[in-house]
Amino acid sequence: MITIYKTTLAVLEGIQEFEADSWVNVVNPTYEELERLSHELAVPLDILTDPLDIDERSRCEAEDNATLVIARIPVADDTSQDIPFFTIPLGILVGEHHIVTICRKDNDVMHDFMNGKVRNFSTANRTRFLLQIFLRTALLYLRDLKEINTSANIVQEKLHRAMENRQLIKLLSLQKSLVYFTTSLRSNELMLERLQKLPFLRFSEEQIELLDDVIVENKQAIEMANIYNNILTGMMDAFASIISNNVGAVVKLLTSITIVLALPTLIASIYGMNVKLPFVRNLEDPVAFWIVMGIAFGMTIGLVYYFIRRRWF
Repeated sequence: MITIYKTTLAVLEGIQEFEADSWVNVVNPTYEELERLSHELAVPLDILTDPLDIDERSRCEAEDNATLVIARIPVADDTSQDIPFFTIPLGILVGEHHIVTICRKDNDVMHDFMNGKVRNFSTANRTRFLLQIFLRTALLYLRDLKEINTSANIVQEKLHRAMENRQLIKLLSLQKSLVYFTTSLRSNELMLERLQKLPFLRFSEEQIELLDDVIVENKQAIEMANIYNNILTGMMDAFASIISNNVGAVVKLLTSITIVLALPTLIASIYGMNVKLPFVRNLEDPVAFWIVMGIAFGMTIGLVYYFIRRRWF
């Protein structure tokens, strides 16, 4: 789908045709739409298809009449049980008279511009628009990282009440999301460093300050992702130790019960032999049964007392 916007008197308006100083937003386009876009904007087709590769890394490169920048942006998917947060590439093509954003999915970064959540935004100021996209991306990373941390705290509280595999799997999925975020943020950091050295984009003093803000926010997001990842890793290790300790305690209890139950069985088996045994003068004596039971009961009580003193029960 292709939608075209243009800022007129500080108001973003949708238009039907390609115009100078317009913004072309492309989401999950068909091959015919890409061919039309390539023809209308006079850019190679492969530049338009690169950002649609879900595994495309962050990078920037310059062509004859345009500069392509690809950044990894965060996406939240509440319906996914495997990975609730992941990243996808967003391509920004800065031309002489237009700016094009290309992405496989609808995303909050572009929606914030469409919904007027970004101040001092103009489609005519393409370089500033590019930097504002990066800044918005870093802020959304910070927002999603806080949501991941909140979700991890909720899961931790549930695990304190009862150990469930479902909650442990959810912790693992959150850890996967943090790995994706950390990798993408570092890739974006390298891209921003290279962007500063590109001779094709000339930054004003105000834009240099904005770029510095973007770099600072991106580094903050990297630090937060590392901190949350370390916390989550420690949490997973702690719960693994708790589970192992609980299993050990159960095995110890069952072993103690087995030993206690085996003792009277052993004594009864010995006195059940058709031979002369101590404490029993006559095997047909009715008191013999109570003697055997008394010996078994006494030794069992002694063994239970010993296990209690050793805190095996």
